[in-house]
Amino acid sequence: MGDREADQVLVERVQAGDKQAYGLLVAKYQRKLLRLISRLVRDSAEAEDVAQEAFIKAYRALPSFRGESAFYTWLYRIGVNTAKNWLVANGRRAPTTTEFDNEDAEAFGESDLLRDVDTPERLLMTKQIGDTVNAAMAALPEELRTAITLREIDGLSYEDIAQAMDCPIGTVRSRIFRARESIAVKLRPLLDSGPDRRW
Repeated sequence: MGDREADQVLVERVQAGDKQAYGLLVAKYQRKLLRLISRLVRDSAEAEDVAQEAFIKAYRALPSFRGESAFYTWLYRIGVNTAKNWLVANGRRAPTTTEFDNEDAEAFGESDLLRDVDTPERLLMTKQIGDTVNAAMAALPEELRTAITLREIDGLSYEDIAQAMDCPIGTVRSRIFRARESIAVKLRPLLDSGPDRRW
């Protein structure tokens, strides 16, 4: 049984009145949803509040969930919308980051790439590239930023992003392409590559 099927069984149990089954779904997706929301709501305490609110909204909406999309895709959409509403209500704009979390850092522990000699020049270039990518992402319109974040940082498929953003898959492809192009334009001076070269 795959993740989607397992989630659907839990959803059906919740719909039948089993509140503990929802606790299992929350436990499964809590960290993932919090990571997503933290990219939009930078303050960790506020991000936790928004994530909790998203789980409450999802629980209340669960009776109408029909399984047309994967549960986590549906939950992501609720999470993104809850975060956007929170940002609007608090007069803020969504920041972005490409920093790794502890889990990612542990996965890189055995990497050959980390054994490379980090010269001051290389460290400075890496920081400049990171800062440029972060600034380029922050400058993107919200739809482009959300699409590229869901694809490149969260690793969602185009289909899942289309469902999470409630738009056609062609629109998702277009948004991701435009976001990548915009970031590439900002990186070209640092990488010394021409407009016809992609990295």
